[in-house]
Amino acid sequence: MVKKVLISAFGAAFAFEMQGRPPRHRSLIMAQQGATLQNYNNELVKCIEDLREKREEVRKAAHHPFCRVGRVSVLTAGFPQVNRQILKDEEDKAKIQKDLSILTDRLSRINESLSRRMQARNEYDRTIQETEAAYMKILESSQTLLHVLKRETVNLTKKRQT
Repeated sequence: MVKKVLISAFGAAFAFEMQGRPPRHRSLIMAQQGATLQNYNNELVKCIEDLREKREEVRKAAHHPFCRVGRVSVLTAGFPQVNRQILKDEEDKAKIQKDLSILTDRLSRINESLSRRMQARNEYDRTIQETEAAYMKILESSQTLLHVLKRETVNLTKKRQT
């Protein structure tokens, strides 16, 4: 039973490596493999944290301030100044139309950038979720293997005592 669990959990290479070894060597091999598993675990946790940091950078970059257009000045009263006011209003209008065109282009670029960043964030979220789910499966498999090994150790100890 133990050999079958070992083969399914760690592969045929592990079971082959363990065959014919004295118990002391088996313990060393298992300790080395445990250390390797711990290193993989640490790297996996670091990768997940790096992905979360990158996702946060994308989220922060998506929220930057927009320029605001100033108010148009109110016309002053007086007939002699009408021509000057008309010219000033036409200049203001031209400036505002130019600003509006610039802002419209900027808004378009920002919307495109925001869309790309949101897509990137969603991909980070999906990758993190998939990685965490796979990690949980590994933890569950490790727990099951530990439980089976403990049970088989107890059974073997009982058999040896009888």
